[in-house]
Amino acid sequence: MKTGITGATGQLGRLVIGKLKEKTEVGSIVALVRNTGKAKDLGVEAREFDYDKPELLAESLKGIEQLLLISGSDLGQRARQHANVVNAAKLAGVKKIVYTSLLHTGNTTVSLAEEHLPTEEAVIESGIPYTILRDGWYTENHTNSISGVLAAGAVFGSAAGGKFSSAARADFAEAAIVVLTEAVHDGKIYELAGDAAYTLAEYAAEIAKQTGKNIIYNNLPAAEYAKVLESFGLPGFIAEAIAGWDVSASKGDLFDDSHTLSKLIGRPTTPLSEVVKNALSAF
Repeated sequence: MKTGITGATGQLGRLVIGKLKEKTEVGSIVALVRNTGKAKDLGVEAREFDYDKPELLAESLKGIEQLLLISGSDLGQRARQHANVVNAAKLAGVKKIVYTSLLHTGNTTVSLAEEHLPTEEAVIESGIPYTILRDGWYTENHTNSISGVLAAGAVFGSAAGGKFSSAARADFAEAAIVVLTEAVHDGKIYELAGDAAYTLAEYAAEIAKQTGKNIIYNNLPAAEYAKVLESFGLPGFIAEAIAGWDVSASKGDLFDDSHTLSKLIGRPTTPLSEVVKNALSAF
């Protein structure tokens, strides 16, 4: 069975392809990417696949029986872009779609749901067998900025005491592999999150523990946090979105204790301490 992976050169896509190569024949994997040149090191067939070129998508999906639709990175454009992919999948005769959505998409204040929910609806209404993976927060969403935390001596945010049931990106990649390689997940919607939740204060404490430095959590009103993010060079609309996600976390929207992810992958999810350790190893 030929499997297409969209966004294959992204962080999640690369992990999925690496793991899928261990489970199936390399010749059955197709990387669907905007720039095929960036996919050369993946070691699989690569086809041009630009969400904004709907007239070319169906051709690129020819012969692909199952498709992992990894949500795009263009905030505000994704519902339209994903609809293009779903329509192309119908035209190309794709037999299964797996979509990476957002935790509790149907019941959350996280603004990202505004794009994920229409995509879920498009996938379901397409008539193509599907599995929807509602991915929770990646722990790397926090640790990617750990250099700034070390420089400032603080974690900044607007999540107050809200808990993040995050997991490593590799855990979510493994979940995708499970549903791509097993036939029992059709029609399922999985709420995926880490086994252990933590507050940003606890995240700061973990960094302090591992570095021996005094790292505190500085909780800010969302508008102030957005200004801090802008001072680091982020565009205003991105800074405001990130601050808003923290506010949603303060309301419990990024917490989940169902342990569905660990059940699906057959092992505990990667603990916060390990992801922090890996991030610090770069320094």
